[in-house]
Amino acid sequence: MTVADFTFYIFAITVVTAGLFVVLARNPVHSVLWLILAFLSSAGLFVLLGAEFVAMLLIIVYVGAVAVLFLFVVMMLDVDFAELKAEMTKYMPLALLIGVVLLMQLGMVFGNWSFSEEALAQRGAVAPDLNEVQNTAALGLLLYDKYFLLFQLAGLILLVAMVGAIMLTLRHRVDVKRQDVLAQMYRDPEQAMELKDVKPGQGL
Repeated sequence: MTVADFTFYIFAITVVTAGLFVVLARNPVHSVLWLILAFLSSAGLFVLLGAEFVAMLLIIVYVGAVAVLFLFVVMMLDVDFAELKAEMTKYMPLALLIGVVLLMQLGMVFGNWSFSEEALAQRGAVAPDLNEVQNTAALGLLLYDKYFLLFQLAGLILLVAMVGAIMLTLRHRVDVKRQDVLAQMYRDPEQAMELKDVKPGQGL
């Protein structure tokens, strides 16, 4: 067994174990920490595959942003997790049934799994030769050269989805004071201020 094989088994076992503890951990903070460990181990697997750019994205985006956000939200929200778990027990039989069906479907898929002879050739025809171009450069050439239009359309769809989510959740409340910048800029100083001639000793 080579060092690469040994490292692969270490990362793979860590990913499976961490994913299991994400579900089984009683403390939600511990679940998020196990999730971060699973992300880091998955990044190690991507490095072994030669996809170092995807590994760095996994660490920066998922570990650095998403998982940390989950951690802060779980720690700051005062949620009664005992009550939530009590509610979850009501749906446990249905969840077990769905889990059994999914496992049966996965067993059927892996039982009939076969590799096509043309799959490796078609996959190699998409990306340039990795012996001539590095992995990150090859990914950049695919995204910003060959599939530039599709990449821009995907970004536009995400932008429209973000604007739509903001518009759906935006609520104008009457009892909230908001700053009107234009009204402040175009106000009349004679109406905004009033001069008082206060005599000494009288006050306002």
